[in-house]
Amino acid sequence: MSEVKISAEPRTEFGKGGARRTRRAGKVPAVLYGHGEKPKHIALPAREFAAAIRHGGANQLFAIEISDGTQALALPKAIQRDPIKDSFEHIDLLLVRRGEKVTVEVPVQLVGEPARDTLVMHEHDTLSVTADATRLPDHLETSIDGLEPGSQVTAADVRLPQGVELAVDPELVVVVITAAPTAEQLAAETGEVGEPAEAEEAAEAPAEAAEGEAAPAQANAEA
Repeated sequence: MSEVKISAEPRTEFGKGGARRTRRAGKVPAVLYGHGEKPKHIALPAREFAAAIRHGGANQLFAIEISDGTQALALPKAIQRDPIKDSFEHIDLLLVRRGEKVTVEVPVQLVGEPARDTLVMHEHDTLSVTADATRLPDHLETSIDGLEPGSQVTAADVRLPQGVELAVDPELVVVVITAAPTAEQLAAETGEVGEPAEAEEAAEAPAEAAEGEAAPAQANAEA
């Protein structure tokens, strides 16, 4: 994954009020930390940051140029979003160095189609891996093509790019393939089996009762 250059400004206002003013100015409050350095509070341009995340994912590497003349290479460590506005509230950025190994969560994408009449249970949609901070994959792929019911895909089965290593148990189950339920099974689960017959019996019951009530009237008429 290539790095994205982004500008930043030092932040001198803190607290909720300062953060709100920063966001109103079209920027996102952020903090840079790591390597034993004192945390540095900065503001990033919201649009540029959002575009980079959409393109490169949550592990996008940023080359940050701060207006005070300093530079930093960093990875998003924690991103806080507003669930209603779908905007960025605050970003924690971890300082990294070129050639440094870091451990991150990477999305797992499934490739291919399993056998017919099966269901795909994606147990883990990300995997923890270790790689060079400047060569992090934006996603991993694993094939489920033609897999039959009862098949499993473990972390060890997922293809890893060169230089990327698993940071989880290789036996961790990523995907499980199961048989799709039959129409009878679905009907049984929803309680629909036998309902037509029960409905028919219920419809017939009032008719029989009505016939029974009419009989005495007919007998009286004949008398």
